[in-house]
Amino acid sequence: MAERDTIYKTKVKNKGTFDFKETYRILYEWLKGEDYDITEKSYKEVIGAGGAKEIEIEWEAKRKISDYFQFMIKLKWHMLGMTDAEVEINGVKQKVNKGQFEAEFEGILIKDYEHRWEKTPFFKFLRTLYDRYLIPGRIDQYETKLIIEVEEIVAQCKAFLALTGRR
Repeated sequence: MAERDTIYKTKVKNKGTFDFKETYRILYEWLKGEDYDITEKSYKEVIGAGGAKEIEIEWEAKRKISDYFQFMIKLKWHMLGMTDAEVEINGVKQKVNKGQFEAEFEGILIKDYEHRWEKTPFFKFLRTLYDRYLIPGRIDQYETKLIIEVEEIVAQCKAFLALTGRR
């Protein structure tokens, strides 16, 4: 089995107005622009009393870094009490959403994602030696790069939420 190390984890929370569809689109396009393959693992929408929605979404975005390393960004969305609202921007009414928004971002470094070093116990032992003694500097570089990428997408999310929340 490939070795997965969670390198970075953080949450973004917002209460008030936000544009769910645009936030979804911006984060999706950012990941695609960084060459991630995105898989929507789950999408759950429940409509409660009064028309308020609860939405839970889980994404897994993966990007090949080398034949041995892969980045994965997990994104879990949770919107609670989401309703439609209208705001006026420069005299024009626009539809937005209102409620609680929470997104959890997790950066994971995957080693040996193609399972090449797992065919025998001896290869597993060699992989341990390889990771520990031959490439620890490279592992540190990739961990730092992954942290920077997760922080970038979190910054994009926060900036867009702040922009749409001021309306």
